Amino acid sequence: MEDVRIGLLGPLEVLRDGRPLPVPGARLAALLARLALDAGRVVTVPELEAAVWPDGTAGGAGALQSLVSRLRR
Repeated sequence: MEDVRIGLLGPLEVLRDGRPLPVPGARLAALLARLALDAGRVVTVPELEAAVWPDGTAGGAGALQSLVSRLRR
């Protein structure tokens, strides 16, 4: 099993087994940070959209699903 650590104080930092992982793009970083804040709990689609698109220009459920898929890879 892999050890994944996410640092949220200061710049976003992701470590897998002690090695840094890049998080390419501000939207992926925002999505990951929002999910990490409520690790182990359900985060609603509107909450995720607000984190990723704070200006209210959410790209819809398809855009969010695409970001989640990219983040999982």
